[in-house]
Amino acid sequence: MKVVIQRVSEASVKVEGEIVGAIGQGLMLLIGVDENDDFSDADWLVKKTLDVRVFSDEEGKMNHSVKDFNGEILCISQFTLISDYKKGNRPSYIKAAKPDKAIPLFEYFKDQIKKSGLKTESGIFGADMKVSLINDGPVTLVFDSKTKL
Repeated sequence: MKVVIQRVSEASVKVEGEIVGAIGQGLMLLIGVDENDDFSDADWLVKKTLDVRVFSDEEGKMNHSVKDFNGEILCISQFTLISDYKKGNRPSYIKAAKPDKAIPLFEYFKDQIKKSGLKTESGIFGADMKVSLINDGPVTLVFDSKTKL
């Protein structure tokens, strides 16, 4: 699994013109599920996401996690994170998990985030989503459960 984490002052997602998820200050997550992923990948990414210190303390240093100030989280499924672009200019998504595997892992990831007690919103898996955000910093990180980076 891969997660792109963006520190935001606000973010929202629309489907068919209607807002289906919106948050204030916190993290906006783009989540991609690989065909070889399992629940242990999700568990590792949930812990890293909740514990990563990307919010400033009183001295302006990034010493706080989203949990430290009861921030909010928006989860967006994005199969294009699992792309192979080694040949040519058109990415291949053959390694992205099919919906029968990806949906349960995405829902599990989201449920584990919710268990932290933080407000957690999401888009709709497989829908054509319009995502808006104000990246704060900007701060953007990429975590990959296979490389542990």
